[in-house]
Amino acid sequence: MAVTFDGGVIIGSDSRATRGGEEVSSKTINKLVQVHQRIFCCMAGSLADAQAVLKTASFQLNLHSVQMEAPPRVIAAASLLRKLCYHNKDELQAGFITAGWDPQKGPQVYVVSLGGMLISQPFTIAGSGSTYIYGYTDAKYRPHMTREEGLQFVTNALALAMGRDNVSGGVAHLVVITEEGAEHVVIPGNKLPKFHDE
Repeated sequence: MAVTFDGGVIIGSDSRATRGGEEVSSKTINKLVQVHQRIFCCMAGSLADAQAVLKTASFQLNLHSVQMEAPPRVIAAASLLRKLCYHNKDELQAGFITAGWDPQKGPQVYVVSLGGMLISQPFTIAGSGSTYIYGYTDAKYRPHMTREEGLQFVTNALALAMGRDNVSGGVAHLVVITEEGAEHVVIPGNKLPKFHDE
C-alpha cells in the first residue's frame, strides 16, 4: 500500500511471496523496489514478471535522468511501468504501486494494474491482503495526515491484512519518501499491532 502525507509519501508491504497464490515460497522478500532516488515501487502478481519489469524500468529511468540532467518525475516512472505492462499484457501477470516525491508535484501515489491501467490516488492498497482492509482504509484515511499519522495508518493496515490473509505475513517493510530522501523502516511481525486474539 501507499499513502501521501503532508510533505511526503509512505509505501509499505509485507514480506511473503507465494507460488500460485497458495504456497508460500519466501517469507523474507522485500517487495519495495527503489527505481530512482525518491521513487519506489511495490510489486504484486508474478514475482518474476514484476522483477523483470522493474529492472527494465529502473535502467530506462536512470538513462532518462542522465539525458535530462535531472531526476525523473514520479509520473514518468508510473507511465513507463504502464507502458511496459500494457505492451506486454498478454505475457505479464504483474501490477505495481508507484510512490515518490518530485519537485514539480511533491508526494504522489500511482497504481499500474494488470494490463497497464494508470491511476493517481492519494492512497491505494493492492495484493491478496487488500481485500481484508478496504473498510479499514476507507474509514481511517484522511487527507493531510502528519508523517506519524501516515506511518500508523500504513502499519495498522498492513498488520490487519497480515493477520487475516493466510499468504500475507512476515515483517512489514515501509519506506518514507520526502524531499530529503528515503528512509527505510522494518517492523518485525511480533512488533506489529494486534487487533484480535490470536
